[in-house]
Amino acid sequence: MDKKITISSSPHVHSGETIAGTMHSVILALIPATLVGIYYFGLSALWVTLLSVFTCLVVEAGAQKALKKKITIYDGSAALTGLLLAMNLPPAAPWWIVVLGGFIAIAMGKHIYGGLGFNPFNPALVARVVLLISFPLHMTTWSKPQSIFNSIGGADAITEATPLGLLKEGIMMNGNIDTISDVSSYAMFMGNSGGSLGEVSAIALLLGAIYLIYKGYITWHIPVSFIVTAAIFSGIFWFIDPTRYADPLFHILAGGMILGAFFMATDYVTSPVTGKGMIIFGAGCGLITMIIRLWGGYPEGVSFAILLMNSATPLIDRYTVPKRFGSSTKQGVAG
Repeated sequence: MDKKITISSSPHVHSGETIAGTMHSVILALIPATLVGIYYFGLSALWVTLLSVFTCLVVEAGAQKALKKKITIYDGSAALTGLLLAMNLPPAAPWWIVVLGGFIAIAMGKHIYGGLGFNPFNPALVARVVLLISFPLHMTTWSKPQSIFNSIGGADAITEATPLGLLKEGIMMNGNIDTISDVSSYAMFMGNSGGSLGEVSAIALLLGAIYLIYKGYITWHIPVSFIVTAAIFSGIFWFIDPTRYADPLFHILAGGMILGAFFMATDYVTSPVTGKGMIIFGAGCGLITMIIRLWGGYPEGVSFAILLMNSATPLIDRYTVPKRFGSSTKQGVAG
């Protein structure tokens, strides 16, 4: 016989989904939020986005060529990393910050572990945290929202604190949250507030998230457990002392919680595979985020929370894997 039969373990049914199809769908889901960010922050935001994606594609191709691997820049994974990185950067970030971030995300956050599917941490968040710790001034200088038409007309960019930055400033300076009294929930929901591209428009991010859930690319487990845990935890302290702690709606809309919960914590490679594990993972992200926001040195905690829970993913998978049929012990736990 000329043809050989390849025998492998189940399952044998192919879903029809591909890496490229999944990555391009997530990119498509992020387009509304990206466009809203570019509208409010102008050409500088567009430049940061394009440069970030381009840098990630170049570093991806360079790393694969150096490692003598097949060039796969068209599968969308590097482009998605670049887009997510851009959405975690200040809209007017210097070009070298963007390029350095792209290199860190792809080379140090992905290929140092073996490439796509082997990285234990979300590459875009690895880059964001490294940049934030290394260059805090550049990573915390935020532009005030203005129409893209103003930026085309040559209007100078004006810096403005993010809602979470105002909250932290009020607590540290005055011991209360009066600094956010003028912060509008509607403005944060629509996108007219300071922050990165991924922090400004809750409605645009939710539209993309609904699309991903509808298409089955993500499930509700991580986003819902993430947001509900954060809401309950913040709600307890807000109920105890509303003069010092912001309400749950503020914490949900402010910062990168929605972006993190729906688009970054749900990363296939770095999150648990079981429903129970996903709920534990999401709840951990929500809890750590709120601990950092309420008592940490940084106004935001989503990035740190997701990376910390990424490190716990193997342990969560180990103890939440389903039992083998006919076995009284959990698969992978029994010696």
